[in-house]
Amino acid sequence: MTRYFFLILAFFLMPQFIFAGSFPDADDDGVIDKDEIEIYFTDPNNPDTDGDGYNDWIELNSGYSPYTGGQAKLEDNDFDNDGLSDKLELSFGANPTSIDSDEDGYTDGSEVKDGYDPANSGSAKLEKKIFIDTKNQLLAYNLGDVRLGLFQVSTGMRGMETQKGEFTVLEKHPRRWSYAAKLWMPYWLMFNWRGQGIHELPEWPNGHKEGLTSLGVPVSHGCVRLGIGAAEEIYNFAEMGTAVHVN
Repeated sequence: MTRYFFLILAFFLMPQFIFAGSFPDADDDGVIDKDEIEIYFTDPNNPDTDGDGYNDWIELNSGYSPYTGGQAKLEDNDFDNDGLSDKLELSFGANPTSIDSDEDGYTDGSEVKDGYDPANSGSAKLEKKIFIDTKNQLLAYNLGDVRLGLFQVSTGMRGMETQKGEFTVLEKHPRRWSYAAKLWMPYWLMFNWRGQGIHELPEWPNGHKEGLTSLGVPVSHGCVRLGIGAAEEIYNFAEMGTAVHVN
């Protein structure tokens, strides 16, 4: 009986021993050395890479940058000044402390802007995708599997709902005139043959512009309205043929 007891005890203790030996954490900050080196690009021998009094695990799990001291958030901070936030660099698997993670001669920010993977050299582009959530009145856009941004929108009102389904960008125009509604639609991206598209808050001929208060409420005639700044960002991101998913 004693013999079986020690065999059972050894069975339960062995996985813990193997786990500890296989995943060392030299600085005991809660992030294993392998992840510090290959994923987060923090110092595996220093529990507080940026020296701000908080260890790397706490900062990463609280959404703060472990590269810059103070209250720098991952989503707002760009430690290496390459045009890509620390959060997006980590999402792409790029190095937030290097302006050119894959060493191909192009900065990480410029690669994402042009549709390339900043963590892998090569000529293959990542797929661009736009997602429109009519229930929650949101628009997200992705490069590959990485979400680049999320904006509030206004989709079609009852009786003039935005068509749901899988579409692509069929037309781009910086300032399209709507003959039906008699107004301007800046940063126009048509995505279905009903003539529905994504555009900035509409403008009337007298210069009056639809207010921001309409965002978040389905009040359009079927188009997807975006706020000032957001519409231009999506327009510059999208290309002819970019996938548009509406649900």
